Order: sequence, then C-alpha cells, then structure tokens
Amino acid sequence: MKLATHGEVTAVQAHVKRGPFSMNMYVYYIDGMLIDTGTRTMLDELKTFYQSVPIDLVSITHPHEDHIGTAAWLEQQYGMPIYIRESAIDLCSQGLDIPKYRALFSGSPETFRPIGYEQDTVQSEHHTYQVIHTPGHEPHHVVLYDQQHGRLFSGDLFVYPYPKVMIPEESVPEQIRSLRRVLALDFEEVYCQHAGYLKDGRVELTKKLDYLEHLTDQVQDAVRKGDSVDEINRRLFPEPSPLVRISNGDYDSRHMIRSILTESSNHVR
Repeated sequence: MKLATHGEVTAVQAHVKRGPFSMNMYVYYIDGMLIDTGTRTMLDELKTFYQSVPIDLVSITHPHEDHIGTAAWLEQQYGMPIYIRESAIDLCSQGLDIPKYRALFSGSPETFRPIGYEQDTVQSEHHTYQVIHTPGHEPHHVVLYDQQHGRLFSGDLFVYPYPKVMIPEESVPEQIRSLRRVLALDFEEVYCQHAGYLKDGRVELTKKLDYLEHLTDQVQDAVRKGDSVDEINRRLFPEPSPLVRISNGDYDSRHMIRSILTESSNHVR
C-alpha cells in the first residue's frame, strides 16, 4: 500500500496481482469521506489506513467488486453511512454475480446495506459534492463533483484514454454521453480509481472522448460498406488484448463495436 497527498485528498494505492492479471486500485479520503473501497482482497492492506483516520461516511461510485470490496467490513466495524446510487442498493444487499476469473482476482464482496444519495448530492463536514449519473461503464455509475474546488472523483469513467476492450454491459455511446456531460463542468483535477491523480484531468477525459467519437465514426463507416463485426474488429484491433484470453472473452473489443451498432440500429428504428 502507498499513500500520496494532493492538497486535502489522500490517495491510497494498492496493487493486486493474481496470475497474469494485475491492477492498481485507488481509494480516496477527504474531509472524513472515503470514496470507493477497493477489492475484498485488499482488505488486509486497507485496514491499516482505515484504522488511522476518522471516517464519517463512504461514497461509492458504482457496484463493481473492485469498488465495494471492503464496504461490508467498514459497515460491520464502524456502522457509518455508505452511499450509492439508489438503483444499485439491491445489488449490494443481495450480492453480485460475477465471472469466476473476476472473483478469483478481486474476491466476492460480502453483502452490505448502503443508502441512496439524497437529492443527487453528498455532504462531508466541509464540502458538498454533486452526484452525477454517468452510465456507460456500468449502469449505476456516478461521479462526485466538487464545484468549489474544481475537482472530480471519476470512479471508472476514465481508467485510460484509449480503451481496447470492454465487458458486455459497457457501452461506447453511453460513455460518450457521460463524458460530454462531465466535460461541461468546470474542473481540472481528476481522481481516477485506477489511473490515480490526474492533474490535467480535463485534458485526459477529452482524449478519451475524442478517441471514442473517432472509433464510433470508423465503425459506422465500416458498417455502411457492409463489413461484419469480425471484419471491423480485425481492422481496428489487429492485436487482441491479453485480457480477451484471460477473461475467456468477457473483455473483448467486439463488445465496443456491438454497443455502437446497437445504438445505431435503435436510432434507425
């Protein structure tokens, strides 16, 4: 575990490796508020930090196992309020159904009982954050925006600027809409749960938006020429990501292409 301080924000970095798969994960702490809780496999590392600071509340950006993994422990130990988008409460209280490779890597989160954000805001002792629905990576995904200080806690909206694979529930068109919505706000700093602190976060998010818009144009042009999904995939992603093999196709560039085609087809109808 590594700690870094960016003004008021403490970034807690943990690195998880299982076989060929590895991942950096950040948990953020500011003004008594914890933002996301990492994977269950990070609990032993994170306990040390949790026990060293006063935690008044927890805000979760979305109910993926690498963001809710230690929430149950926090609830059991401290009983503080844990917030998530209201539509995701049942997923947390009933349990996630995740592929085996993800469970082996992150651990299966224990169930817990979060409460819904109220009026699309969350309040720590000294700061108020706008809770903005940003689907695309996950249907219930939100970001936390501190307008006063121009900073954004982005969950998995960013991760990296040029994604090559996605899981089936992700959507390129939804991510484009969410990125546009967020980029209409006034901020520079971004705190990403996987990429870490991005001083020029607006620039990085813009790179991702430009990339996904260009990808959409390429896919739509290819379809108009009569190309199939496999033909488009071979042309745009000639070197498959190792994640395709590791995840048995759960991560795949074809999911990106199909999400674009699904949106285009729905518009035609």
